[in-house]
Amino acid sequence: MPYRRLPNTDQARVRALKAAVEKGDVYNVRDLAISLKTLFEARNFLQRFEAAQIYYTQCYENQSRASRKHQANVKTARLYISHFIQVLNLAVLRDEIKAVHKKLYDLPDANVVPDLLSEASSVEWGKKIIEGEQRRTGQGGIPIYNPTIARVKVHYDIFLDSYERQKNYQALTNRSLDELASMRERADELILDIWNQVEAKYQDVTPNEDRLDKCRDYGLIYYYRSSEKVKEEN
Repeated sequence: MPYRRLPNTDQARVRALKAAVEKGDVYNVRDLAISLKTLFEARNFLQRFEAAQIYYTQCYENQSRASRKHQANVKTARLYISHFIQVLNLAVLRDEIKAVHKKLYDLPDANVVPDLLSEASSVEWGKKIIEGEQRRTGQGGIPIYNPTIARVKVHYDIFLDSYERQKNYQALTNRSLDELASMRERADELILDIWNQVEAKYQDVTPNEDRLDKCRDYGLIYYYRSSEKVKEEN
C-alpha cells in the first residue's frame, strides 16, 4: 500500500493547504470531505502563512542582492586598509616615522598587518588607522601617501555604510524566518487534520486507486515503496 507523507517545505505546505481550501469553492457542503470549521481555519491560516512566506522570500532576495555589492565594498576597503598599514610599516623601517607612533594606531610593534579576514576586524582596524593617522598628523607628522588616509576613509565609509545595511537586511531576514518557522507546526496540524478527514470520507471507495485519486484531489500526496513500484511496472 502506498503511504502518505506530510509536506516538508513551506512551498509544499502552501500547496497542500490551497488544494484543500479550493475545494470549498467547488463542492457544496454535503459533498465536501472536510468540515466547515476546518475549512474556515485553513483558509484564514493560509492567508497569513502564505504572506509570511512571501515576505521571507522578499527579505532573503533583498539581502542576497545587496550582498553581492557589499562583498565588492568589503574587498576594496580591506585592500586599502591593508595597503595603508603596509606603507606605514615600511615608513617605520625606513625611520621616516618613529616606531613609537604606531601606538597611535594601536598597531603591534612587529611590522605585520593585523588579521582583516572578518568584516568586524575590517571595521575595527579601519577606524583605528583613520583616527591614528589624524592624531599623528595633528601632532605635526608628515601624512602618508599612496594611499592617503582621505582615500582610505572614502572606501572605508562606503564599506561601513553597506556593512550596516547588510546587518539590517540580515536582521529582517532572520526575523521573517523566525515568524515563518513559528507557523509551521500549526500548518502541519491543519494539513494532518484535513488529510485524516479526507481519508475517513473516502475510506469505503473502491477500487483503491479511485480512493487514492479522490484523496489526491484534496492535496494528499502518496508515495510508493520500491517493491510496490516494481510490482506496478510488472
